[in-house]
Amino acid sequence: MIRTTLHRLGRMQRALAGTLTSMLFLGIGGCDRPNTYVPPPPPPVIISQPVVGPVTPYLELTGNTQAIKTVELRARVEGYLEKILFREGEIVKEGQLLFLIQQNTYQAKLKEAKAQVLADKARLMHAETEFARFSGLLKQNAAAQTDVDRWHYERDSAQAAVMASEANVELAQLNLSYTEVRAPFTGRAGRRLKDPGNLVGAGEKTVLAEINQIDPIYAYFTISEHDLLRVRGQHQDEATNPHTPDVPVFLGLVNEDGYPHQGKLDFAGIRLDPTTGTLLLRAIFPNTDYSILPGLFARLKVPVDAAQSALLIPVEAIGYDQLGPYVLVVDDKNLVERRSITTGPPAGRMMSVSDGLKSSDWIVVDGLLRAIPGKEVTPVRQPLAAEPAGDSAGAPAR
Repeated sequence: MIRTTLHRLGRMQRALAGTLTSMLFLGIGGCDRPNTYVPPPPPPVIISQPVVGPVTPYLELTGNTQAIKTVELRARVEGYLEKILFREGEIVKEGQLLFLIQQNTYQAKLKEAKAQVLADKARLMHAETEFARFSGLLKQNAAAQTDVDRWHYERDSAQAAVMASEANVELAQLNLSYTEVRAPFTGRAGRRLKDPGNLVGAGEKTVLAEINQIDPIYAYFTISEHDLLRVRGQHQDEATNPHTPDVPVFLGLVNEDGYPHQGKLDFAGIRLDPTTGTLLLRAIFPNTDYSILPGLFARLKVPVDAAQSALLIPVEAIGYDQLGPYVLVVDDKNLVERRSITTGPPAGRMMSVSDGLKSSDWIVVDGLLRAIPGKEVTPVRQPLAAEPAGDSAGAPAR
């Protein structure tokens, strides 16, 4: 047993010694090849030159939307509400029947008024006949003047009665028409305030529902005295003329990017509010899809100057530090340089640059984190596209 164990230990020692010898020779052989460092290539970045495009300074304001018309539908005659002929919240057309009030009472009154007209006309015809007959007899000295005067009075009285009864027919027809409550204009109907079976119009003109016209729709906002003078400088006549269509206004809701709705100035107040120093303005916007509801918070912009040409670069190409805004410029040796710039008003997804940049400069527009000032990069040139004129129609006035 002891000999067997010693024999196994000897074999393990010889195997270990062989392994160490092999590793030693491998290490010596590896020292013959030099270990050289290969630097990585310069990082790739996308560079572009600024483009020239129009920029229009504008004022950014806030306001609220309001229906162009708001009407309370009321019961103008007394009766039981029989039918409701619309769905709450739907768009109703002008003249559409919305509510029907009990009609039988007013139909009977109309028949009674028409019957009275017939009776009064018969009385008038009789009076005219008698007046003509007695007038003839008077000429023959066969009748007294008092008889002629009496039938003259009866004729005139009958004529007045006919006129009164005809007026009662018109009144009865009008009251009958009031049993049909129709939409005065095309708009969105609110919820009904009375259910069928309720007595309405008893002693008061009961409100049945409300209807709003929201196509087009208004947006009310205020402007300060300083900004008002700036707007008037560009639109001398339009800024205070409520009938001019020449002052464009752009609107955006809180869930929308930019200002997708374009309208025009519709009304300007005639004096400043002395407590706030602001002037009330109103703009009107098309709303064919009814996406803008009354009472919404609205962002608005109003141009204050004509469009001017400026250098435009992507907003993503601008960095900011303690020294202010800057861009990374790549020179002809592909070296990165930090360049301080002075930004102007934005134009859509672009930013105008008023100082620090030339149209011939190449700036990094993608890969800014890989571009280190003073280091070399691998530039990939890519031209920029100028913002469409519609997108650059407004930039905040500075």
